[in-house]
Amino acid sequence: MDRTIVATFETRRDAETAVEHLVQEHGVERANIFVRAMGTANSAGIRPAGADVESGHLSSDERGRPKVAGPIELSVQCRPEQSAKVEATLDEAGGRRSHAP
Repeated sequence: MDRTIVATFETRRDAETAVEHLVQEHGVERANIFVRAMGTANSAGIRPAGADVESGHLSSDERGRPKVAGPIELSVQCRPEQSAKVEATLDEAGGRRSHAP
């Protein structure tokens, strides 16, 4: 039976990095990976990230700024034998995993 592993990320960029590693390096089907803002806002995370931040040239155009209003949740449905690699990938990308009871 498949297992669902959930982690939260501070930025959408970190979550998307995890997705790419899961798909390209570990063979997880993209259709089995779900990314969403945790709150009601279409948030890009809890802190700015991306090329504008790295270059030091933050946009002054309000339309170009992503809303920073809450963490990003990434959930992955995977086979049991993929679990350890999925968990390690999420951790390496900066995710905080939810531990089920």
